Amino acid sequence: MSRPIFEVIALTPQDAQAAESGGADRLELVTDMAADGLSPSVEDFARIRAAVELPLRVMLRLRDGFAPGDLDALRVRAAGLRAEGAEEFVLGFLDADGAVDLAATAAVADAVAGCRWTFHRAIDHSADRAAVRAAVGALPGLDTFLTSGAPGGVAAGREVLLAELARKGEAGYGQRILIGGGLRAEHVPGLRAAGFDAFHVGGAVRADGWHTPVDAAKVAEWRALIDG
Repeated sequence: MSRPIFEVIALTPQDAQAAESGGADRLELVTDMAADGLSPSVEDFARIRAAVELPLRVMLRLRDGFAPGDLDALRVRAAGLRAEGAEEFVLGFLDADGAVDLAATAAVADAVAGCRWTFHRAIDHSADRAAVRAAVGALPGLDTFLTSGAPGGVAAGREVLLAELARKGEAGYGQRILIGGGLRAEHVPGLRAAGFDAFHVGGAVRADGWHTPVDAAKVAEWRALIDG
């Protein structure tokens, strides 16, 4: 069995280097966690890219919430990031009723055609997560759903996660489940035993919330826990 994937949120080159030093496999790059993570600038991406060798998944989101906002601006940002060397992305949009905004999601996915991408935790805030999977499951490049199973986090969503894992291979369920959102250390052994193989953390590897940097020692502790 291959080693589980461990993804860490990074906001700065220092975060990225600490995560790499501690044993992360991949980074999710964002800015402005007060808005739950927005797209970094092209310049910030370039600085982080120069600082580490890890794969980087870059958030494509320019406003708080799950509506796409200005699609033209988002596609321009995506083009700039690709031109600077970005190869993997994170995206996903809902409409006002909580259904997937398929037109917006497909348009942004098309802007990064040829790249792998994650549909992020918008699925946890959707009105019908099965409908989200059915709608976006065949979009080119989608290989991962970042999810905690519920808006309230992993503790509330564990049974949903298990049910979705059991459907692996069905249409809309072939992508990897990357567990993140309220993930705590005590959740990991049971999730690993159930067969989950990808985990995502942000605040959990910082000493005191988002205003403190990633701590390499905490990353190493999580790496050991996930590896079992």
